[in-house]
Amino acid sequence: MKTDKGVIYWLLTGCVMVFVMVVVGGITRLTGSGLSMTDWHLVTDTFPPMSEAAWQAAFDEYKKFPEYQKINSHFTLSDYKFIYFWEWFHRFIARILGFVFLIPFFYFLIKKRLTQDTVLKCLTLLGMGAFQGFLGWFMVKSGLVDFNQPDVSHFRLSIHLTFAFLTFAYTFWVALDLIYAGRQEIIAPLKKLARLTWILVVIQIIWGGFVAGLDAGHVHNHWPMMSDGQFFHESIALEKPNWLLRFTEGKSGVQFMHRTLAYIVVALILTLYFRSKKYALSTTQQRGLNALLVVVFIQVGLGIFTLLYSVPLWLGVTHQAVAFFLMAAITFVVHRVSK
Repeated sequence: MKTDKGVIYWLLTGCVMVFVMVVVGGITRLTGSGLSMTDWHLVTDTFPPMSEAAWQAAFDEYKKFPEYQKINSHFTLSDYKFIYFWEWFHRFIARILGFVFLIPFFYFLIKKRLTQDTVLKCLTLLGMGAFQGFLGWFMVKSGLVDFNQPDVSHFRLSIHLTFAFLTFAYTFWVALDLIYAGRQEIIAPLKKLARLTWILVVIQIIWGGFVAGLDAGHVHNHWPMMSDGQFFHESIALEKPNWLLRFTEGKSGVQFMHRTLAYIVVALILTLYFRSKKYALSTTQQRGLNALLVVVFIQVGLGIFTLLYSVPLWLGVTHQAVAFFLMAAITFVVHRVSK
């Protein structure tokens, strides 16, 4: 079957919408809006409250939960409307994404414009999208149950964030399979190194989720050293009773891991780039590697400034957004040296 450009554009549109949804999710997190909607309904939450009475009812419901009682008890209805908007908008985009995927999928299926292999991949994407929706509510629910912990679990936030990146990467991969339907010579050494780099990027995203969930970007706002001129700050060993917890639940330890993983990712990408010089690359392979090198240094620069300025909203959101370009670039490189 001839490659169908309409199917490709549909999949790439899905990639763009996942990107937008995660950027809005980052704004939701950084504005403290994620717990403003205390329940989830598939239909009735599609639009925000349409009257002052409905707004007041939603606000009164919010007042029953730990975040309001422990953190936002000073909020007026106007303040509540602001945080409600970002959480509602995040969920609204998710709903639109569902329609953007399902309606064209059934259309292409009925018109027999999908190969059997592509149908199976799209069904996988459908399952990933549904699971991502569950993970979103699973994350929100963690911030509504414990009065002493009026925030979402940073583990659940990281899972939700990372799975969005994985859904994006897989959607992009399926699109690349259609764009580059013909096979080329596989460069085995680069394939192994590119895949290792991809895995490390995913691990770095996981720790980025930990940093976001714990607000760990608000400590040790110095670079290249942490506070007090220390590379490995003494507070890391003091926050939690063992090393596993220090590196997964302690703010200092989580930030240290995110910093260190960034250095490893850069080192791997540099190694991949310079090792590729030994081989006769195609134009697309070389352009992919060039883009990867540029994006990783932009991302590192953004990470440094985000830390130095204690995570201002625009920098935090931009840093998260560029992480998507990094994921896209490494996914593209892996695809082009593997198939």
